[in-house]
Amino acid sequence: MHPVSRGFSFTSPYRRFAEIGLAVAAIFCAATQAHAVTCTTESQMTNAERAEYVRALRALEAPMQAGNTEAVKALTIAPVAASFEGIAQSIQTLSPQIQGAAFTVNVMYRLDSTDLKTTEEETQFFCSVGGSSMVVTVTIPQLPPGVYLLALSHATGVEHPQQVSLILQKELPPGAATVGAGAVSATATSASVKTPPASPETPASWKLAGFFVKPMSLGGKEGTWYWSEARQYAQKKQPWTAYFYYQTAAFLLIPVDFLSSPNLEKLQKEMQGVRPPDLPGAEPMKLAAGGKTFEITNLRTEAFSGELDLVVNYNSKDTSDPVATRAEIVELMKALIAAHPEIRQAFHGIWVYAQAQGQRTFAIELPMGQIS
Repeated sequence: MHPVSRGFSFTSPYRRFAEIGLAVAAIFCAATQAHAVTCTTESQMTNAERAEYVRALRALEAPMQAGNTEAVKALTIAPVAASFEGIAQSIQTLSPQIQGAAFTVNVMYRLDSTDLKTTEEETQFFCSVGGSSMVVTVTIPQLPPGVYLLALSHATGVEHPQQVSLILQKELPPGAATVGAGAVSATATSASVKTPPASPETPASWKLAGFFVKPMSLGGKEGTWYWSEARQYAQKKQPWTAYFYYQTAAFLLIPVDFLSSPNLEKLQKEMQGVRPPDLPGAEPMKLAAGGKTFEITNLRTEAFSGELDLVVNYNSKDTSDPVATRAEIVELMKALIAAHPEIRQAFHGIWVYAQAQGQRTFAIELPMGQIS
């Protein structure tokens, strides 16, 4: 379950489910930023503005569907285009999955930070949702001053629908306006470039600055289904299954890790409330079996087979002998089910990756019915 994110970089300790919420330090700095940054939601945009943004998005979606990486690169801001290999590879992977898909722009936010004097450590935008008291928070690290568009889209009508989230940066011809000097990236720290104001006839263009892709479902189920199932497992006092179902729900329902809302914060709070204390983190999880102790370094969910599996990474002393390594992996699978029998009914199977220093990773998957 690997979301593609290009253009931004993050320091989340867990690759998928970064904690979403307002850090104490960010709350204090928000007051000083409030006058310098603004968020315009779709309901606050004019018809002409919405049409302009949709045209810019459509100009990128078409070459992405076609796998035309050069066309996408030509519509990308210079700092990101300079290191385009990762985006190109991601587009080539995505393209076959969205051939013939219908793109629907679900949400657009215009983020204006042009009044910031320099690139801030963290910039927060508070986006009021029309017709309600709900506020969506967008928190972006190391954002250069500029005007950006965050668009959350769905590509549907295909076997594997995808969530495609794009960050566009507003650009004007040289000498036309104030623009950020860096890419939308946690590594972009250069100050903004001040240039004369644009004339009324100066046309603006929108260039790609961030690219994020996630599936809309796993194992044929969407995020709300996993959230509902997680709550039921929590009520049954099955924390292992509940936690990993919550994680799966969060992965599917949080389009980008830098966006938060009251509903998403509620999901995160529920997930942390059932988190088993022995999961791997800074230290490996220890699992004793057959006179040995396995060091599990990571646990997550995937749907490689089309159904939800539990995925385990562990440290092995030696993976050079396939027969011996397979036997060791099966022993680990049995021990994990013995320690947490609830997972047998909740997952299709278990994937295990055995990792030994200086050797190739060895991986196998077994359905639950074959682990006995």
